[in-house]
Amino acid sequence: MRQLLWIGAALLLFAGCSGKKYFEPAQVYKPASGISGHKGKSLYLTRNGVTFDNGSYISRRGPGVTLLRGGNHYLGESGAYILAANGAGKLSLISKKSKKVTQAVSFDAPVVSAAIKGSRIVYLLQDNTFGIYSLSGKQKLVESKSEDAYAVDARIASPIFVDNLAVIPTLDGKLLILDMQSPDDARVIYVSSRTRLNNIIFLSRMGNTLVAASPSRIMIIGSKEGEFTEGISEVAISGNAIYVFTKAGEIVKFSSSLKELARKKFKFAHFSAATAFGGRVYALDQQGSLIVMDKSLKSYRIYKVGKVEDFAFVSGHRIYKDNQVISLDKL
Repeated sequence: MRQLLWIGAALLLFAGCSGKKYFEPAQVYKPASGISGHKGKSLYLTRNGVTFDNGSYISRRGPGVTLLRGGNHYLGESGAYILAANGAGKLSLISKKSKKVTQAVSFDAPVVSAAIKGSRIVYLLQDNTFGIYSLSGKQKLVESKSEDAYAVDARIASPIFVDNLAVIPTLDGKLLILDMQSPDDARVIYVSSRTRLNNIIFLSRMGNTLVAASPSRIMIIGSKEGEFTEGISEVAISGNAIYVFTKAGEIVKFSSSLKELARKKFKFAHFSAATAFGGRVYALDQQGSLIVMDKSLKSYRIYKVGKVEDFAFVSGHRIYKDNQVISLDKL
């Protein structure tokens, strides 16, 4: 079996910067406030969180509520539990109340993404095996394997739930839709079909519409369907708008039906983190320029916050970058 190659966002950015051309804005500002520090070196970065060498972690919701021990790293959470995994295929369910492991499940390969609803865990393994596990019955309800993937973007999207359906993003560019009550038959949607770096890096829901993206394509699935096939660094949703941050340094605003509404290019920018909220759009360039735009992409201001050396991750209204915390709503 060929070895799976994991490629982090920073490596992708450095590859994109191999021509030594960088974003150099004519005017930048120094943040007057909103910058603080945090401790810990990142050990494991996923779409949902960053785990540090001291056992702490941050998620999309904010700082973690407990320390992760025994080589575990953060994968996801529900209102009551944290999902953590290690490199040996063990998935642990940790109670937020007691801070203790209430149940652990061993798989044949490391778990790379997972989500929990009620007493069932939907999971994806490093070898692209997916399934549903019953915590109450302590057994697999269904398990199958998708096609092999040999190089993936480490920002692997996690499964989501739509009513009684589980939507599982795979490492080979597909969405698998399973009925939680009768999961034997899966509906398959192909988001992208490239042979490398083809995994789903973004998956979310806008009303009755699914928004999914690989590094090369974004598409919507629902009452209306559409696609955008330029290189994609990041995706953000705010209100009824979808913002796509491309590998060519462009920020593109779309409607919920993926109709292009506005576009702005920042020459040679390589976005390492991005988000949108409160009528503003935020994009952090690898070289340390933080672009803050209005939601129409007409006006902007650029702050200098320092080069991204290790990682950048959006948590709520903050960007965690290396040993910095940037409070975006205070800029």
